[in-house]
Amino acid sequence: GLGEVLWDLLPGGRQLGGAPANFAYHAHALGAESLVVSRVGRDDLGRDLLERLNALGLSTSGIAVDPVAPTGSVSVTLDPTGKPAYTIHLDVAWDFLETDPEGLRAAAGADAVCFGTLAQRHPVARESIRRVLEATRPDALRIFDINLRQRFWSREVIVESLALATVLKMNDEELPILAELLGWPAEDDDRLLARLAERFDLRAVALTRGAQGSLLWTAGRCWSWPGSDLKVVDTVGAGDSYTAALALGLLSGKAPEDILRIAHRVADFVCTQPGATPPMPADFASELVGTRKTEGDSSESRS
Repeated sequence: GLGEVLWDLLPGGRQLGGAPANFAYHAHALGAESLVVSRVGRDDLGRDLLERLNALGLSTSGIAVDPVAPTGSVSVTLDPTGKPAYTIHLDVAWDFLETDPEGLRAAAGADAVCFGTLAQRHPVARESIRRVLEATRPDALRIFDINLRQRFWSREVIVESLALATVLKMNDEELPILAELLGWPAEDDDRLLARLAERFDLRAVALTRGAQGSLLWTAGRCWSWPGSDLKVVDTVGAGDSYTAALALGLLSGKAPEDILRIAHRVADFVCTQPGATPPMPADFASELVGTRKTEGDSSESRS
């Protein structure tokens, strides 16, 4: 998970947050070896965040400590349906993410890297993220989870990120914005996914649609999965858990229908739990853990 790591300040208390960190946690919970590449402040929130990551079983070797900027935080409010709204604080440690030999070595060995737009709001972090992505192997999954938050994105950042990606994940609020930015007319969702895959040479494009389920374009066609009737506690982290399941499903060569089924099972569970990183049922990992797609290599997938 490459980019922001922070505290989500939820109505019920603070929770580990940041889409890349959530992705790394869920990939780990689903059976992968995971690493967060980010930056925290030299403050109490930073120390607590590192302790929290360690408690979740995640390595903190990819997280630097900034001597000046504070640890990132986001104030989160929930509407009656559990949908979150965010106030994202500026000039925090992950805005000044820098590349180092440890991060570049991790990128070179990774099977999948997940990144988004939010951590690219500052030019320092944006350049570092691009350097890490460029250090990955050609066959690695470079997952662009677009995550359009407030004003922290631009057409330039989105198009350049799509050019670096091999997989795109977005939700049904982000797809029409992306289509408009690219100057495309309104079309059915499946046709837009196919256009995106062709235009940016993407291996897969996933679209989550809340209670309406999701679509996955891969292998030359679009696959769909229906939504579920859930008692939602909150949806924080659910999309990131979906992305983690998607990544492991693609890496293990599962059929598209199986990837969607498992991704929905995982995300549905997260929706019924408080916070972005709840303990995950042990049987989820058994459905997803697979070998790397390199011939003759039987090592665990690394995200």
